[in-house]
Amino acid sequence: MANYTIKDLEKLSGIKAHTIRIWEKRYGLIEPERTSTNIRTYCDAELKKLLNISILNKNGFKISKIANLTNDEITTNISRLTENLTDTETQIENLAIAMIDLDENKFERILSRTIIQLGFEDTVIKVLNPFFMRIGIMWQTGTINPAQEHFVSNLIRQKMLVAIDSQLSSESPNTKNFLLFLPEGEMHELGLLFASYLIRKRGHRVIYLGQNVPFNDLIEVDKIRSCHYLYLSFIVTLSDEEALNYLERLSKIFPDKSIYITGQNKLRDLCSGFTNIKFIGSPKILISELNYIDSL
Repeated sequence: MANYTIKDLEKLSGIKAHTIRIWEKRYGLIEPERTSTNIRTYCDAELKKLLNISILNKNGFKISKIANLTNDEITTNISRLTENLTDTETQIENLAIAMIDLDENKFERILSRTIIQLGFEDTVIKVLNPFFMRIGIMWQTGTINPAQEHFVSNLIRQKMLVAIDSQLSSESPNTKNFLLFLPEGEMHELGLLFASYLIRKRGHRVIYLGQNVPFNDLIEVDKIRSCHYLYLSFIVTLSDEEALNYLERLSKIFPDKSIYITGQNKLRDLCSGFTNIKFIGSPKILISELNYIDSL
């Protein structure tokens, strides 16, 4: 069970600490414990209740009314409310609650419904990307443990694979070969899988090598199947020197390739020193690049 400060709750719920204090004092909506120095601390149950209260309040429920609801009644109202909602913030909060509870059925139900409403591409861009930003905050505050992160990552990975498999080959004279991989030490492949989906959807070929790929393997693969573009991601923290050395080696060995890199923001400045390497800061930028390639 995690313990949160009121500032943690503010970051995770989007509700101002001042408002949370008022709700506590006036309505008794959540009941913090206090440290020996009189600092409020909150547990998972309070976080989940606050996220649910936030959803109801954003959708027209007055706090005075919510305060009179039992926990079961709050849950029932949430279920009714979210059946037809397309509000992305609500979906993100619901996914966060399902993750904290390790509730696979709830997570699957919310995600599947969102995909039906928005389509897979918009679900990833508008819901899952912000959701993983929320997970990043949760990591920083100690809100979630590795098991919870692995739990949601594997469920989303399954959806990614199904979406990729559903892409029918629609090659054209402008079809290009993309080599997708994660460098050695890199294991977080959800972003790479989504890039594979976007590229395949637009009719290009993908050679997908996945996680932890040694540099020499890239050279051998390119000998067998020459690629026009390389796409990779750096999530693991590297020093500037390590990252620069890798980029220099990549640019030198593949001077005739266009190389796309996503991941740590510091790579943006490092990539600017190479003519054949471009930093991709978001899926929307990758989509713009793919649209440009299609226009050539």
